[in-house]
Amino acid sequence: MMKYALIGVSLATLAGCIAVDVDETRIGPNVSHFGSMAVGGTELPFSKAVMAGDTIYLSGELGIDPETNALVPGGTGPETTQIFANLERTLNTFDADLSDLVKCTVFLGDMADYAEMNAAYKAALPNPKPARATVGVSGLALGANLEIDCIAVAS
Repeated sequence: MMKYALIGVSLATLAGCIAVDVDETRIGPNVSHFGSMAVGGTELPFSKAVMAGDTIYLSGELGIDPETNALVPGGTGPETTQIFANLERTLNTFDADLSDLVKCTVFLGDMADYAEMNAAYKAALPNPKPARATVGVSGLALGANLEIDCIAVAS
């Protein structure tokens, strides 16, 4: 009988928690945004990265050379290498680096370029590699061969 009384007290306590107004009691994570993006003088309507607590959400990145503001020449391999150089620069603003990546998604314009992307991806990232998904897509901004977005956890 005592066991059922404890369960009843626990359920009453839990029900009380559920009835609390979440908006008034919730303490949200510390969130910071890193710059909006601009391409060719056009301001894009999103942040380059957002940090919520220790998690860093990195927007999709193209293989754009920040010096020329154009895609690097040479195709999928060089674009992949440039993407990770760009991502590392952004991560550095949060005192993080490529070793803090936990998940990446690759949007590949042509699955025939998978091996070339994979070789450059492997060379760009330290071990252990983050989890990854690769998705074939029918078109990317600026005629890019691929776009990569990632999630990192600051250490």
